[in-house]
Amino acid sequence: MTSTKRTLRRALAGVGIACALLLALVLGVNGYVVLSTRDRVLTLGDTPPEGVDCILVLGCGVYADKSPTPMLYDRLVRGVELYQAGWAEKLLLSGDNRSVYYNEPATMYQVSRDLGAPAEAITLDYAGLSTYDSLYRAREIFGVKSLVIVTQDYHLSRALYLAEALGLEAWGVAAEGEDRPGQIFREFREILARDKDFLWAIFQPEATILGDPEPLT
Repeated sequence: MTSTKRTLRRALAGVGIACALLLALVLGVNGYVVLSTRDRVLTLGDTPPEGVDCILVLGCGVYADKSPTPMLYDRLVRGVELYQAGWAEKLLLSGDNRSVYYNEPATMYQVSRDLGAPAEAITLDYAGLSTYDSLYRAREIFGVKSLVIVTQDYHLSRALYLAEALGLEAWGVAAEGEDRPGQIFREFREILARDKDFLWAIFQPEATILGDPEPLT
């Protein structure tokens, strides 16, 4: 074997080892985020935690006609169910309103009202541009210290991990919708998102948009 071939084989072996280590790191962090938060996941039938400031429903897309995506609708249904069951006196609906043409919180408000939530129980966060931003703003803008997070189960681990890293006392209740089309893609994307937000939890940058405090109480 020539020296060139040996060098090439060693280089390829080195690349393979590096890729394997990177994959192990990605999957290891992902597994840690999931396993470290499962004891904070509750169900609608469980006894509600005491003294919760709000039920935080995370945004999940609206259509051009301002109707909610099925997954967002499922989140709102679960959020209103928890409110009606007495889990908290406030619903904090956090979504994306980065342009005049796209307004998740407005749709979330209307759907929640249609589902039976009273207007005085609803607070809207128009700058929930990401899971991290929604939780950071819940703490910094709305003065939240303890909350129940509503999203689909695959997303709960990341949301709970971020909440705890930000010093929030948090529980999660999963909405329906795990069987929607595209779930395999969402599961894969969530692995990468958990790794990204693992770093966000360490460095804790400011949310994209802040503003004046608006305490829920």
